Amino acid sequence: MIDSTDIETAARRIAGRVRHTPVMRLGPGELGLPFGVTLKLECLQHAGSFKPRGAFNRILSAGAVPASGVIAASGGNHGAAVAYAARALGITAEIFVPALTPQAKRNLIESFGAKLTLGGPTYAEALAASRARQVETGALEIHAYDHPAVLAGQGTLAREFEADAPELTHVLVATGGGGLIGGISAWYAGRTKVVSVEPEGCPCLHDALAAGVPVASPVGGVAADALGARQCGAEMFPVAQLHVSEAVLVTDDAIRAAQKLVWREFRLVAEPGGATALAALLSGRWVPPAGAVVGVVMCGSNADPASVM
Repeated sequence: MIDSTDIETAARRIAGRVRHTPVMRLGPGELGLPFGVTLKLECLQHAGSFKPRGAFNRILSAGAVPASGVIAASGGNHGAAVAYAARALGITAEIFVPALTPQAKRNLIESFGAKLTLGGPTYAEALAASRARQVETGALEIHAYDHPAVLAGQGTLAREFEADAPELTHVLVATGGGGLIGGISAWYAGRTKVVSVEPEGCPCLHDALAAGVPVASPVGGVAADALGARQCGAEMFPVAQLHVSEAVLVTDDAIRAAQKLVWREFRLVAEPGGATALAALLSGRWVPPAGAVVGVVMCGSNADPASVM
């Protein structure tokens, strides 16, 4: 199970390759809420999401990369991050995406020079197809969330957030397969409470925590391309059991409303997955306890701007 030492090592390894993204402190009333909120604007990261952190750490920690390069399955953001990292490091990348991946994310992956392959209707099928291809080519697999180096890389976000906003008592994080929340909760390790937020149509961590083990869950809704894991990662689940304080679900309507609000108020584009954590606050699905100082991770921006206006 990863810890802060692994995350510190990852931070040194990927330094200079990812952005230290800014925070935005909002006072009471600015979001229509009676309390202030601090946003971590990871939507401004290279390739439009937090994912390059884990991609760079996985590749750079692996040692020699095969001549066949790297391979990954992704709903879109991870694929773009792997393609971006591969281009930066001068290696080849092959990315398998499911049919639900938006065309804009497919175009982004290809813009970084990766080979794009359609791998079935959902992420699970794309992962199976990528693994069959990996056996043929011997490429280095960069899993979207279920690998210690990926988790440690994503945890560098929390390291930055704590350095810039040490006053936070609660941090809300959108959850898909669990790479981001696994890394974040491993860093905070209970010092700050970490709240998982998932769409009602993609409740894999919520269901796993209720069952006590990772279980298969539905995949659907507006954020399925980013948060649509059928089952949360085995590597992150023990971390989540120890350090995720709550898991809440939000509606697609609440996610869309959050997207529109951050565009209207701040001219920030957030994809559905990137707006999911904030949706829990705006919709009242999660209400902070008295005295809480709340942070929210805005984790992705790969959406058509016309969709948030």
